[in-house]
Amino acid sequence: MNFDLRLPLGLLFTLFGLILVGVGIFGGPELVRQSLGINMNLWWGLVMLAFGLAMLFLTFRARKRG
Repeated sequence: MNFDLRLPLGLLFTLFGLILVGVGIFGGPELVRQSLGINMNLWWGLVMLAFGLAMLFLTFRARKRG
């Protein structure tokens, strides 16, 4: 079996990260006000996006080696 869990995890986290970044950028100021002035959607979206892209990078690097 050649199943690599990093591929679906990377796709899922990248997709959710992009959605959260979009909500953080285009969301209204009431969302920022609710979280004490910190744009949590933007920051956590960037974290999820970075993690997803790292998983995808590791998946494609492993496929290239093997």
